[in-house]
Amino acid sequence: MSCIDNYNYDILHKGSFKECAQYIKNNYKNIRNLNAGEEVIEGVMLIGKPPIPVAYHDDYIIFPYTKPCYGTYVLRVPLKEYMQSHKEKMNKGKDKKDRKSGSDSGSVKNILSKLKFW
Repeated sequence: MSCIDNYNYDILHKGSFKECAQYIKNNYKNIRNLNAGEEVIEGVMLIGKPPIPVAYHDDYIIFPYTKPCYGTYVLRVPLKEYMQSHKEKMNKGKDKKDRKSGSDSGSVKNILSKLKFW
């Protein structure tokens, strides 16, 4: 299990959950609406009143994130961060020979197919 602090993210906006959701809707076109409790990236669950807008733009995932006692923010997480985390998880327990001959699991196309909402 992971948490948001394990990812390299940018804070794009701080405000109420409603303001953060509206920020995403106003600034991004490629949006999927998810429910509270869904895992947006590995180990990061969404908190808020559905529908929760989650966007994909320029190899980033953008979503409202509520940290209890700190408030709600719009975060932008690079897919390469998620891909690196996913690749390390997949390679755990494999020997070096298997790692070198493995498939290209680092492509954006492959990772988007693994994200539940894309």
